Amino acid sequence: MAGNAQKLTVSLGEIEATAKRAMVAHGAVDWIAAEVAKAVRKAEATGNLICGLYYLESYCTQLRSGRVNGSVEPQVSKPKPANVKVDAGLGFAQPAFARGLPVAIETAKGMGTASLAICHSHTCTSLGYFTEQIAQAGLIGIGFTNASAVVSPPGGNAAVLGTNPMALAVPAKGGGVAFQFDQSTSAVALGKITMAASAGEQIPLGWAVDAEGNPTQDPNAALKGSLVSTGGYKGWGFGLMVEVLAAAVTGSVNSLDVKGLKAADGPPHDLGQFYLLIDPTGYSGDAFYDRLARVADAVEAQPGARLPGTRRALLEEVSIDAALWENCQALAQ
Repeated sequence: MAGNAQKLTVSLGEIEATAKRAMVAHGAVDWIAAEVAKAVRKAEATGNLICGLYYLESYCTQLRSGRVNGSVEPQVSKPKPANVKVDAGLGFAQPAFARGLPVAIETAKGMGTASLAICHSHTCTSLGYFTEQIAQAGLIGIGFTNASAVVSPPGGNAAVLGTNPMALAVPAKGGGVAFQFDQSTSAVALGKITMAASAGEQIPLGWAVDAEGNPTQDPNAALKGSLVSTGGYKGWGFGLMVEVLAAAVTGSVNSLDVKGLKAADGPPHDLGQFYLLIDPTGYSGDAFYDRLARVADAVEAQPGARLPGTRRALLEEVSIDAALWENCQALAQ
């Protein structure tokens, strides 16, 4: 490990091991901490900092306060032949997904399609982390989840939906992932507003409205108001779709009823995630990959253009804020 007083270069192995030790030290059992730590590592490797070590202190604090159960065994069942259900028991989403994924993959490969519902879980942070695993198994993975309400409807001024992301990952013919994306249905992630507020910077119009529903460039006014959907009514519709699948279909909590995700105390998150797993060759055979290649070739032929999630080099070590790393190490003691 090397660096100066502001930044440190840390290996991903150290990040994963430290995250695991920290969660075990705060009450998580070994295998559960290991599953969450793998997700922290991947987030840091891809530069998704908000879903990486940034969340570790919250995980540890909420393990101690009881907002997340770090020892519960997820319960896997099949309510119908193509439906796989995992009751996370108010524990972490990552181990619940790990328990349900092999059953969902086997079901999708046998039935052609399957759905996987993760019910009553802690926040899953990066949704694409999960859909990527589905694509690596040779299946199309589509995922949905919700979060605490921060997005108001068009013309409104009170938050009803979360940022409500959705993710898609498509398998490549020779294995691996052809392309993938993971995006919120809000115009921007809430973290960008809070970072602008901390830096004393303005935000672009179209990100948020104030408490009266007026467009604002003031991040502090935005934090007292609400975010808006990307693309106006179009994004709002997608956000509603995510809410239905993540909350209503899984029987988990509505965005309206989720307390702040990083708050130390309060009720468990009780969130849901919903995934569709599709055999890409079930209808058209190898024509699926031919059509996929047609699109990919047209994109790649354009200088500067690429399919989302491609040409992404995973790092083996990353630069981390020294104070953040010091705090993470302290949590692991």
